[in-house]
Amino acid sequence: MNVPATASSSPAGSAATPRARFGDYLELTKPRLSFLSVVTTLVGYLCAWPGWFAGEFFFTILGTAACAGGVAALNQWMESDTDGQMERTADRPIPAGRVSTGSAFVLGWVLCAAGLGMLFVKTNGVATLFALLTIATYLALYTPAKRRSPRATEIGAVAGAFPPLIGWSAATGGAGGLGLVLFGILLFWQIPHFMAVAWTYRQDYGRVHFPMLPVIDPSGVRAARWSFVNTLLLVATSLLPRWIAGASLAYVAVTALLGAWFLWRAVAFLRRGDRDRTARKLFFCSIIWLPLQLGVLVADRFLFAP
Repeated sequence: MNVPATASSSPAGSAATPRARFGDYLELTKPRLSFLSVVTTLVGYLCAWPGWFAGEFFFTILGTAACAGGVAALNQWMESDTDGQMERTADRPIPAGRVSTGSAFVLGWVLCAAGLGMLFVKTNGVATLFALLTIATYLALYTPAKRRSPRATEIGAVAGAFPPLIGWSAATGGAGGLGLVLFGILLFWQIPHFMAVAWTYRQDYGRVHFPMLPVIDPSGVRAARWSFVNTLLLVATSLLPRWIAGASLAYVAVTALLGAWFLWRAVAFLRRGDRDRTARKLFFCSIIWLPLQLGVLVADRFLFAP
């Protein structure tokens, strides 16, 4: 993998307006995915509750955002060859020729370095370590594993579960208790979420020979079973704040209802039938469930925490 720009450095890119070029570089940071990392970091920080607008709050969020954007840019730099072969990703800035590979490489590392620097100087070493683990796991383990192993999804889920611990440790100086519960929630949530995505785009992934479960098992049985198992673990984990952090009975009731809904969608995906339809419904359930569940947890901490 070469750092210098390749054929993806096109004349069209140099002719683009400054606004269009800014949009292309912004797209490299995957704003929606990076926003999820920022939000879950914020949830971890708020659940620790060191005090409103504590000095490290702003830099925790800004540092995490920079790291997330940098990882996204470097991921696209590493996968620019396969992105160009997949319908879903062919129009990304690098394969479309709007940004050179060299520019993406520099942007990614500058953002990661800036984010780690902010976290180290303005928060603490533990938060910085979790951010570094996120970067290393995603780039050194998950991204290469996507080409080789059906277990890449689990590796990516670990990387995606670290942000709440960045927020928690920035506020507390350590990791434990509710911070680890949040890690578990993010870990188990990602499996059914990404199995639904992988099933929907299985032909794209198969075209570039990514050995994801829906690719190596076209029936969808293994992906559906694994989604169901992790949904069970997710629901169980989301109930733990009652015993670990003294969450209220109201939290338990709402969490149980949300969990039952998620399980219902996972069971529907498990049944033989129109898996395309049930995968889409599981996906939409997952993206609605997560903010609701995290919102309920934060609200309960504010309203009922001892």
